[in-house]
Amino acid sequence: MKKVKAKNIKTLDMVCIALFVALITVCSWVSIPSTVPLTMQTFGIFCAVGLLGGKSGTITIITYVLLGLVGAPVFAGFKSGVGTLFGATGGYIIGFIFLAITYWIITSLFGEKTIAMIIAMLVSLIVCYAFGTAWFVLMYAQNFKEMGVVSAINMCVVPFIIPDVFKIFLATFVVKKVSPYIKTQ
Repeated sequence: MKKVKAKNIKTLDMVCIALFVALITVCSWVSIPSTVPLTMQTFGIFCAVGLLGGKSGTITIITYVLLGLVGAPVFAGFKSGVGTLFGATGGYIIGFIFLAITYWIITSLFGEKTIAMIIAMLVSLIVCYAFGTAWFVLMYAQNFKEMGVVSAINMCVVPFIIPDVFKIFLATFVVKKVSPYIKTQ
């Protein structure tokens, strides 16, 4: 019987994952408060997936979300815990995992040329918005009153489109400049 070898994450990959979890955390603390805070968090997320690649980038995002779940104050406004993650806006945080997976799938299919990265980031952001907004509508209805999808989009997505697109282009620029110096996977 053949023994199947599991692919181990290299030490350098683990260090990069930890550093990017820290970067995302610091970016989430740079915040303009609102119903859904305007942060640099998505910039950190896009840098993580862009620089670390799909696998390590996704592991980074999952690690970040799990740290917040267990109580480390890694989310916007130094928040954390089950209440934050499963609250009305927690779907956007959970949506980061789907964002990373979507980015991974698209760049696996189309490569990591600049245009492919930008398209992957835009599509993955839409996936995050969709998941977060659906979550928001459900949680808001449970805790307050029913809210329509259009109202939720106007409150939770529209104000963030231009800043998030700017963060995508900024992250793409950073990824292209820094990627020659990061060796992972």
